[in-house]
Amino acid sequence: MKLPSTTIIADEKITRYLLVQQERGDKSRFLRLAGYTLEIADQLRQDLIEQLLPLDAIPLESNEFGQNFEIVGELRGPNGRRLSVRTIWMTEHLSGITKFITLIPITKTDHEP
Repeated sequence: MKLPSTTIIADEKITRYLLVQQERGDKSRFLRLAGYTLEIADQLRQDLIEQLLPLDAIPLESNEFGQNFEIVGELRGPNGRRLSVRTIWMTEHLSGITKFITLIPITKTDHEP
């Protein structure tokens, strides 16, 4: 299934989480490999919308807040490098709004036995 084109990606998810170094679960280093930086945060948002949102979303668990979905694909960054990623999205039960939750890097070791 496809997620709606009205899906929301909050600024904070990009500028205060994905592109900022974190002590645990840091994603900024991985995203920098493809040229994503805080200075061009809008490019990451646009690429998530244009490159991943059109892909098929697989339903995951549902909880009291909403239905979660997974989209797996590749992001082609500003420098041309492709990153394999798993993204999580949620459609809220109460509002019906679909929003971006997180991005998880897929590394070569994730595919090795």
